[in-house]
Amino acid sequence: MIVLIHGVPETAALWDDVRERLDAPSVALQLPGFGCPRPDGFSATKDAYAEWVAEEIGKIDEPVDLVGHDWGGGFSVRVGMKYPDLVRSWVTDVAGVVHPDYVWHDFAQIWQTEGEGESFWENQLAAGPEAAAQTYQLFGLDEKAAAKLGGMADTAMASCILPLYRSATPNPAKDWGDSYAKSEKPCLVINPTGDPFTSANRAPEVAEVFGAQYAEIESGHFWPMEKPDEGAKILNGFVNSLG
Repeated sequence: MIVLIHGVPETAALWDDVRERLDAPSVALQLPGFGCPRPDGFSATKDAYAEWVAEEIGKIDEPVDLVGHDWGGGFSVRVGMKYPDLVRSWVTDVAGVVHPDYVWHDFAQIWQTEGEGESFWENQLAAGPEAAAQTYQLFGLDEKAAAKLGGMADTAMASCILPLYRSATPNPAKDWGDSYAKSEKPCLVINPTGDPFTSANRAPEVAEVFGAQYAEIESGHFWPMEKPDEGAKILNGFVNSLG
């Protein structure tokens, strides 16, 4: 079973086009607060989300190939490295974020700043989904995909994004440094070469540390929507190679 994890600010619908092209059965999990309510008492930190993913895949009674995009990729690394018995393999497209020297992108630094992050999301949500869609088109998405992504954010999501990013300062390696090591399970690093939000230039280096397979895709950050054919081809090749 291929289990797909979305990122920020997204929902499981990010994976719709890729899932249509996968050879194996798949499920796309909806992170708490992302397209669904934020559970009472849920802290929305990076560790809370990683543990939630681990619990969810632990309920699946068959081998799991865990695939993550953006923060979902960070959770894929963390779960794959901390709980290798839960997965057959894992995949990430943000390998650079677990590098000890990773520096967060500008949006993340705003969200990590008290006051500035709250103002950002207040203004973003007030502007509406059409304004968000126009921004996403600047990152390479066509009009249809941009409109779909632009309509995903809401107050519940914003309330989760801020504590998530604030739990990862100065970077995830501060707490997840033990995940920057050789993986016990087969893994794959996908490098979207036009991604402005991750350390794409570090992806080959990190893949070598993981002992991972490595694949590049000529796409921006949102490759599951921008290049679903190429993305699914990479995932199918990797999963099918596992036997």
